[in-house]
Amino acid sequence: MKKPVVIGVTGGTGSGKTSVSKAIYNYFKGHSILLLEQDDYYKDQSHLPFEERLQTNYDHPFAFDQDLLIAHLQDLLQYKPIKKPIYDYALYTRSADTILIKPKDVIILEGILVLDDERLRNLMDIKLFVDTDADIRILRRLMRDIKDRGRTVDSVVSQYLSVVRPMHNQFIEPTKRYADVIIPQGGQNHVAIDLIIAKIQTILEQNQFFSTSNGQ
Repeated sequence: MKKPVVIGVTGGTGSGKTSVSKAIYNYFKGHSILLLEQDDYYKDQSHLPFEERLQTNYDHPFAFDQDLLIAHLQDLLQYKPIKKPIYDYALYTRSADTILIKPKDVIILEGILVLDDERLRNLMDIKLFVDTDADIRILRRLMRDIKDRGRTVDSVVSQYLSVVRPMHNQFIEPTKRYADVIIPQGGQNHVAIDLIIAKIQTILEQNQFFSTSNGQ
């Protein structure tokens, strides 16, 4: 029986992992492919007072419902549909709504800690670590949080120094050793992305998901 190809893409905040994931996704768009984001699997906090939810460290492994993510990935690997959770960032907890995700032949799993859990790693065919200098990552985060989340410069810098940077050094950076490929410069590294796409094509052709003529 055919098994979907799973590609894990990780890296620190602002590293360009989302750009790499979308570049791969867009190349194979039109084929059987889906993008699964670890951020959707933050734990439900509806049982906590709102003030306590505000204290959540979103860069720590304990913030994620890894058991649910693994169960969903295992279902997708068996070509079973899942009901993917939706995280409400305004309420700092999981929404009551879900999204029906149908199984596909290629699954891209993207997130800051997708290589931290050995159970997840064991389900992956290709493991990528997007490696970008810390100064570039903080600038990208600064611009994103100010523009998209209404944050102030002081709040972003304070959170980065007190939480994001320590968590990156403690949990995210060490997962680099599990990667099959380390991609410097993130989404700007077109050579690395092209090589990864070629590798994925080879795997798909070997699994007879599609022939070379179906490639883009």
